[in-house]
Amino acid sequence: MHTLLVTHPAGLNHVTPPGHPERPDRLRALDRIFEQEKFTHLIRDLAPLGAREDIIRVHPADFVDALGEASPKDGLVRIDSDTVLSPGSWEAALRAVGGACYAVDEVLEGKVQNAFVAMRPPGHHCETRKPMGFCLLNQVAIAARHAQAKYGLSRVAIVDFDVHHGNGTQDIFWTDDSVLYCSTHEMPLYPGTGAVNETGDANTIVNAPLRSGDDGAVFKEAMETRILPRITAFSPDLILISAGFDAHIRDPLASLRLVDADFGWVTRRLMEVADASCQGRVVSVLEGGYDLEGLASSAAAHVSALMHG
Repeated sequence: MHTLLVTHPAGLNHVTPPGHPERPDRLRALDRIFEQEKFTHLIRDLAPLGAREDIIRVHPADFVDALGEASPKDGLVRIDSDTVLSPGSWEAALRAVGGACYAVDEVLEGKVQNAFVAMRPPGHHCETRKPMGFCLLNQVAIAARHAQAKYGLSRVAIVDFDVHHGNGTQDIFWTDDSVLYCSTHEMPLYPGTGAVNETGDANTIVNAPLRSGDDGAVFKEAMETRILPRITAFSPDLILISAGFDAHIRDPLASLRLVDADFGWVTRRLMEVADASCQGRVVSVLEGGYDLEGLASSAAAHVSALMHG
């Protein structure tokens, strides 16, 4: 089984204020872990710049233009209390989008079995025309639309196990019966969305909120009883993962108690569903994860599972 790792040094150039949890060291921690011998057989590529035509399938052109024009020549521009633009932020966001779409291309064209896109900033909080929660563009949503537009896929499933609910992805696909969005997340917690009764106009939104202190056993039950059966019934042509590792027990921004093995388990289970529905085609995109040790070790478990099943 061939697994693709997509990243780019431009992801380091999205600068955030001192003490901000979403910082360049996140990618450095991943770079170090993927230097280990067990990852020698990863196929590695640099993320290209995202294409405007891909981005504007999700975000209106005037929003995209305004965000690009707001990028400063120096210093920082604050979008909200959590979200900033630095001189390198726009290229980083464009390469995060481009990396996600490129990974979709490589998987759907049969060049690799699956892929992990290790880029920042994250994306799942960005709504149709509102960047927020560290996120500038919603790369997993853009990747889903790219898969549909370029390859004619009729059904795409997005599984989000970030500890924070992907309000942006839910917002984008709320009325869409061709994209299934499934999320486990801690509640109550930022951004305040993700209740069980939020199901979308087409009943293709599946939320499985967890409580503070829940561990891997509760997480697995939510996956097995609420999310995996819905994906199986939906029978997607591709599974995309919003892979946030901030549900890890070490993470400072939340209080779930997942460990590395839980991320390996959910990856293998999603691969089993993908094997049954879509020839094993899985593309995973980095979202959160703010303790560097927890991020690195849980991402290592995730990618090891992608490589070996």
